[in-house]
Amino acid sequence: MPAGEFALIARYFASAACAAAGEELALGIGDDCAILSLAAEQQLAVSTDTLNQGVHFPAGADPRLLAWRALGCTLSDLAAMGAKPVGFTLALSLPEADDAWLAAFAEGLNTAAQQYRVRLVGGDTTRGPLSLTLTVLGRVPHGMALKRSGAQVGDLLCVGGVLGQAAAALPWVLGERLPEAAAEGLLHRYWQPAPQLALGRALRGRATSAIDISDGLLADCGHLAKASNVLLEIDSARVPLDANAVALLGAEQAQACALRGGDDYRLAFTLPLRCLEGLQAEGYAVSVIGRVRSKQVGGALELLHNGRRETVTQGGYQHFQEPTDG
Repeated sequence: MPAGEFALIARYFASAACAAAGEELALGIGDDCAILSLAAEQQLAVSTDTLNQGVHFPAGADPRLLAWRALGCTLSDLAAMGAKPVGFTLALSLPEADDAWLAAFAEGLNTAAQQYRVRLVGGDTTRGPLSLTLTVLGRVPHGMALKRSGAQVGDLLCVGGVLGQAAAALPWVLGERLPEAAAEGLLHRYWQPAPQLALGRALRGRATSAIDISDGLLADCGHLAKASNVLLEIDSARVPLDANAVALLGAEQAQACALRGGDDYRLAFTLPLRCLEGLQAEGYAVSVIGRVRSKQVGGALELLHNGRRETVTQGGYQHFQEPTDG
């Protein structure tokens, strides 16, 4: 077992390949602060996410996959801003310093960080209930960051791929259903989300607004509508679904996962029609699911579903809010 906090950091994190200085990281783990070097024409994008056992992941989760999930989820915020990852910090709360758990977690974290080309620049460890807090740092050309505000009347509402996979995986994540081969792809999307970093950068100068889908398509599009002061319309029949989710859960439940389930970590964005063809020609899986109908102070979201038009007032999961029947 490690001798203490500093030995733990040195053994499992400071020595990892993803913590080595280089590129924008001028000084890494070992001093009181890391030092990043950014070009004068770049701005720094920063976001923080916390994952708690029992809220964001079940007890007994594979530490390798947990590390992947934590980093992928947090990097998705940089994708939504069109930023390129530079570094991240990790604050890790552990009930005990278990060598096997730490080795597996560090392995998963290092592998994920190298795939996403982002460096671990610092953090903290403490004793307590299992919890992970990651802060990601990214760079974006000055004035080019994507924002939630800016959607214009006539824009298309688009998403960057199939939705509802992670939500559809929950019965298997929680052990409510027995393992089956058809669920493996859904589980992969839950445990190893793929932040759409390249798509986010491709949207710079094209998208008028953007957000990553973490709390559910309807919830997050509601945030876009509010920030942009527009009425957004979503056609549920155009929302792309996963074939395995449909086969395992049925079309109705798969669609519910896509509309209201969280943890997709795909991008939703508004786009002028003239920009769509270029993105698709570059190989991005962009699906048009709706449009910006009109300006509306405070924003609003409408769903075309089964031949009816519904006003959406609550779209997804929110912390500190009691569930409702709506």
